[in-house]
Amino acid sequence: MTAGSVDTWPDPKGVPRAPILVLGLGNLLLSDDAAGLHLHAALLAECGATEQVEFVDGGTQGLALLHYLANRRAVLVLDAVGLGAEPGSVHVLRGPAIDGLRVARSTTAHEGNALELLATARLLGDDAGEIVVVGVEPAHIGTGIGLSPQVTAGLPAAMERARAVLESMLRG
Repeated sequence: MTAGSVDTWPDPKGVPRAPILVLGLGNLLLSDDAAGLHLHAALLAECGATEQVEFVDGGTQGLALLHYLANRRAVLVLDAVGLGAEPGSVHVLRGPAIDGLRVARSTTAHEGNALELLATARLLGDDAGEIVVVGVEPAHIGTGIGLSPQVTAGLPAAMERARAVLESMLRG
């Protein structure tokens, strides 16, 4: 921590950064893959960035986002999460639930993969004390702009869960 600032943690270069990161992931050109970006934008519009919370639209940057995870107390990842549930279902993953999922490798340089990012951060010792993934089960991930009706219907519940997780992180 920097002198005189209890609430702000330094980044790897010593620059103060918010202890909580909200990271939106996804691809706006792959239909429901953009669910995390829609959640990110809505939560940012509602809560706004503060000294406590930094919002980052990570898009499809994948491992290029590693430096954003370093020196954080907590990270909230917003993404499309395909676990085979009903499309539009909301998933909240923590600890062992995240660790237990198989990390699939990205097939192109433009694909982001939250699990690969978090696993790499853990390997490097840059993972946060608390990591929570809030995601919406996609109906369709393929070329196209706009979310499916099922994912659109699931966004309010996902927003409610993301808001509750962020509030908990702020208290913790």
